[in-house]
This record gives sequence, C-alpha cells and structure tokens, in this order.
Amino acid sequence: MADPRGFMTTGRELPRRRPVDLRLKDWHEVYEELNETTLKKQAGRCMDCGIPFCHQGCPLGNMIPEWNDLVWRDDWSEAIERLHATNNFPEFTGTLCPAPCEAACVLGINSDPVTIKQVEIEIIDRAWEEGWVRPELPETKTGFFVAVIGSGPSGLATAQQLTRAGHDVTVYEKADRIGGLLRYGIPEFKMEKRRLDRRLGQMAAEGTRFVAGVEVGGAGPHDITVAELQERFDAIVLAVGATAWRDLPIPGRENHGVHQAMEYLPPSNRVQQGDYSRSDIDAEGKHVVVIGGGDTGADCVGTAHRQGAASVTQLEIMPIPPADRPASNPWPTYPAVFRVSSAHEEGGERLFSVNTEEFLGDEHGTLRALKLVDVQRVEGKFQPVEGSEREIPADLVFLAMGFLGPQREGLVEALGVELDERGNVVRNASYETSVPNVFVAGDAGRGQSLIVWAIAEGRSAARGVDEKLTGRTVLPRPINPGDRAFA
Repeated sequence: MADPRGFMTTGRELPRRRPVDLRLKDWHEVYEELNETTLKKQAGRCMDCGIPFCHQGCPLGNMIPEWNDLVWRDDWSEAIERLHATNNFPEFTGTLCPAPCEAACVLGINSDPVTIKQVEIEIIDRAWEEGWVRPELPETKTGFFVAVIGSGPSGLATAQQLTRAGHDVTVYEKADRIGGLLRYGIPEFKMEKRRLDRRLGQMAAEGTRFVAGVEVGGAGPHDITVAELQERFDAIVLAVGATAWRDLPIPGRENHGVHQAMEYLPPSNRVQQGDYSRSDIDAEGKHVVVIGGGDTGADCVGTAHRQGAASVTQLEIMPIPPADRPASNPWPTYPAVFRVSSAHEEGGERLFSVNTEEFLGDEHGTLRALKLVDVQRVEGKFQPVEGSEREIPADLVFLAMGFLGPQREGLVEALGVELDERGNVVRNASYETSVPNVFVAGDAGRGQSLIVWAIAEGRSAARGVDEKLTGRTVLPRPINPGDRAFA
C-alpha cells in the first residue's frame, strides 16, 4: 500500500480550474497542473483496503492501488508500466473518463475517494516528458491482415493490440483525420489534440497503417466496397461507434437554427485544427439552447461560451439529481448526483423537468424561440404541468439527446451483420458478429457508453481476433469482463 496513514492525514485535493474569464479567451484544457508533492500525497491516500473495489469499478481492471503506491514511492517509470499493462491510452481516460473507479473507491464509503483519475493523467504526462512511451514492436509477424473500421478509442485500442501481436493492421477512417470522436467530437478544452497526435505517432511507428478519408461501403471516388475489404483482409473489426443520433420531431423542427450536437461540435473543432477561421454554425451574439443534459450537451455549452453566445440554456427532461447518493444508488455503484462541469461553471442556466413542445420560427423560417412546459412523472410517464407553458428566446438549438446505435446505411447493411432490438451489432463472447471473421468493438456493439468501456472492448475484441486467426492467446484476457451484453 501507499502511506499507511495517508487516508487519515490528507484530504482529497484536485487541481484548480483556470479562472473562467481567462479560459473563455482560449481553447486550452481548463485544469492547472498539480505539483508533484501534492500529487504524491494524494496517491498516498490509497488504502490497504483488502478488496480494491476500484478494480471492479474500472472496466479496464486498472491496477490502481499498485500505481498509487508506486507514485507515492516516487517510482514513476514502474508506475507507467503498471498503468499501460491494462490501459493503452491513459491520457484519454485521464482527461475524459467520468472515473467510475473513484465511485467504487472503498475510502468513498464514508469519506472523499482517492483522486485516481488525477494520478493517472499525471503518470502518463510524466512518462511522455521523460521519453518512457516508446513504440513496442512485435517480436514476430503472423502473416494475417486485419482491417479496423473507425479510429475512435475502441478502434485505436483494437489496432494497437493486434499490431503488437504481430498482425498487419490497417485502420480506415471516413473523416479526413484519424481520431474519430476524439478528434472532432471532443472540444479542445476537454482534451487537447496534442495528446491524440503523439499517441498516433507511437502507433504508426509500431506498424499500424492509417487510411483517412476513405469510407468502407461508401460511394465516393476514394471509398472501397465491403467485397474489396473482405478480399484483402483475414478479419474485419467494426469500431464505427454509435452515430445514429436521436432527433426531436416536434412542430417547427424544420426551422433554420435547429441542429444536432454532432453537426455543431465537429466544425467548431475544425476551427481549432486550422481548417476554418470561423464555423458555419457559430454562437457569437446568439441565444443558445442545448436540449440534453449529458456530456455532449455540456460540450456544446462550453463551446458556445467560447464563441461568445449572448445566453446559454441547457434543458433536461429529468428532475434535478440529488446532491448526495440516494438509498437506491448505494456505493460502489456510480452515483447519479448533481454535478457542475467546467462548462456549467462558465455560465448559463440549467433547467430541469422541462419538455420542449415546439420550435417557434419567424415568417422566414428562422428559429426565434422555444415553447416549453414543465413536466412531472405520473405512473412512470412524463406529464405536462398545467399552466407552466412559456417561451424562451432561441437563435440556435443543439440536440444532444443521445444516440441510437451505429449508422445502418452503407457498411453495416452491406456486411449483413445481425442487429439486436436496440439497433446494436450482435456479438458473441469473443466479440465476433453473426458474419464469420467480422468482429465489433465499442459503442457499435455495446451502445452509447464511456470511453473507458470503448478501450476495454477494443482490447477484448483484439484478443478475440487473435484467437480466431492464430488459435493462440498472447493478448491479455479481459480483467473485468462484466459486460451486460453477455449476461
């Protein structure tokens, strides 16, 4: 264990967020650095708890107590070895994961949990600075060729594991740059793209081949057909994500100014990549409403603030969560409590228990307002509260209401893989679909989920591919295979 008395003598401490008025002037990550002395004390809070429930809370099965102890003992090089043993991309989870491991921390039963996520990001940042993150080349080549479709976290994890196992791996991405939602869906202020680019450099040096701007099953001049893909490769892994967004088909939906969140965030990210000087969908001086209370909605809120919106309002049909765990949500489950993200801290208004009834436009078909009504749950259904109807101004609305599985048109339909009742790709315990030698990883098979699950599934799918092609088991067995898809 780390400091035997650390959990009693040291309180939980996180890095400060940069001042709001300062960070709204740029797109850099919002957190300041935590000095090494403080960080080591935070790692020292890790208890000798007997049964580390943080392992159960983490889909990757990260060996959290071990690398906490190593950081406290100032053995950073060994700490990154333990961290990389279960997590290919701790810089992604260290910035983007909601940390279910912390929710499961034993110390969190009656005190504040260990700052696991902060220790994780500091380990990988130190490793990059010291030059400890190097290409890991395979000892031998298998002679098998694998195509990974999609370059988000599940696709990248799959590709890195299979490349290191000796397979020739090609990653196809329909966008013009590699990275999937990590590239164009996640705002720069949540994760700067330098973190992604340096990891892609390592993967390319290991032998993974990246092909951007090519859609498998698409109709473009540079696209390839499913038949061509199956002829070239011994196995195919679908890591295309859950990109079929949920719409809001109510009166006025056709008004100009109503957009899906994923129509708004990618071009805003492209401005930071230097592609545009200004996005076609820009919130400057406008009244912005975001419908949906999740992470994607918060990303829209933070982006609108940085673009200079006149006002930002986020709507959620669910009631406001409690400040503390309710009895029905006990430790070590992830607590459904009220949270204030960095984007919410920057301003705007959050409305709960409200439903949008109509998008109101002017005579030119341009959005001007929303018609709202308060709702309450009656016998499990949301019912309008009489007399609560009202309008709020809105020049731009972003729909951030979740996703309904992978896009069916094109690749999924052409492959003919079986889908379940939720629209996700059906797979077995080895992540193989109903089509032989076609596998699936991440949100395309699991449904919309967390980045840590995407990486875990990529690692698991890679093992399934390796076993199918070679009959061997050189890749690690999933440490925490508690996936409800196989329950």
